[in-house]
Amino acid sequence: MTLTAALDDESLRANFKWNDVRFIGALAGRYALPDRRRTPDDKVPVYACRLCSISTRMLVAVGPVVGKEGEVVSSHFNEFGILRGRITRRLASGFVTDLQLTDGEREKLGAKIEWHKKHVHAQVPDKREHRRIQPRDPRSLICLADGQRVPCFVVDVSRSGAAVSAHYWPDIGTPMALGRIVARVVRHLDVGFAVQFVQEQEFEELEALIKPPAD
Repeated sequence: MTLTAALDDESLRANFKWNDVRFIGALAGRYALPDRRRTPDDKVPVYACRLCSISTRMLVAVGPVVGKEGEVVSSHFNEFGILRGRITRRLASGFVTDLQLTDGEREKLGAKIEWHKKHVHAQVPDKREHRRIQPRDPRSLICLADGQRVPCFVVDVSRSGAAVSAHYWPDIGTPMALGRIVARVVRHLDVGFAVQFVQEQEFEELEALIKPPAD
């Protein structure tokens, strides 16, 4: 059954208590805090995030910028679409959002969650030369040439580079260290920027190397 068919299937809709449907697992997404300071080009900043859990009432995500309780947040996940709400609780590196949905929207979200749970293992293999992974702990630190340190969120990482999201907008070519790996900015992304490592890293050591320095 396709997702569209699931949403239109009255028998399926009748058999679930949508308020109880919940998915726990890591999914990549993005979010914006519309009331926050805009970027240098006067756009609302968009940050990368990772979904930890979602139900038809709330979601939990981690990201580089934690909003204030009561602040409006707009999130987007390919699997669930755009979800708007208010932050009800701050976490160490994330937030809990109370979703603002109509009954009909809540019902459709419940169907999407249920469909995703059934198809979560259908993954497309990564055929890029350097396989990318989502680190188990995406929190890291950017160390700049002038000594400035900026907390960041590692979207994904490979032996040769990483995608990074932060409340910081560097120019192409900017040198920096991501954790303990020296790199340069090579591309801007919708949710941040991409860096290329000066030297390729051992795949097994990547997660340890991108951790923030202890000092």
